[in-house]
Amino acid sequence: MKIIAFVGMPASGKGEAAKVAKDMGYPVVNMGNAIREEIERLGLEPTDENLGMTGTKLRQEEGPSAIARRCVPKLRAINVDTAVVDGVRNIEEVHLFKEEFGDDFLLINIDSSTQNRLHRIQMRGRSDDRLMNEEALRTRDERELGWGMAESIKSADMTIENNGSLEEFRDKVSKVIGENK
Repeated sequence: MKIIAFVGMPASGKGEAAKVAKDMGYPVVNMGNAIREEIERLGLEPTDENLGMTGTKLRQEEGPSAIARRCVPKLRAINVDTAVVDGVRNIEEVHLFKEEFGDDFLLINIDSSTQNRLHRIQMRGRSDDRLMNEEALRTRDERELGWGMAESIKSADMTIENNGSLEEFRDKVSKVIGENK
């Protein structure tokens, strides 16, 4: 099974890249949904603070690759030639996916400017995006970098820039997925 995974800072375009893959017919496992499932199980509101706290707690209690470990069975259950993972955060998750899928694991960094990311967050309206401003984005970035995201980004097999139009980005993602399925 080939796994194409996306890594990048919050609102860089990972979700949009996954949507392109889904539109192309590839199943997508969203790592953030594993945290959202835990939030729901705990009966918490899906705020940025609760998502961050829960993601951090899971990683502290179960190890840095806790979220990836929760996603591997979902990927295996799909039983297709190629699947997509949205939202790799740390290098331990990368290592786990590489252990599980070997050379069939491809990590793609989605890179976008802070200003573009903030604008996207303010436009998308997710429950964990309420009250987002530059300071809150810096706090979210620091939290995710604290989870080891910088190392994951550096280990990516390739980078797709997402600072142009949505159509340009979708075309880039579609081309890369098509070449790497």
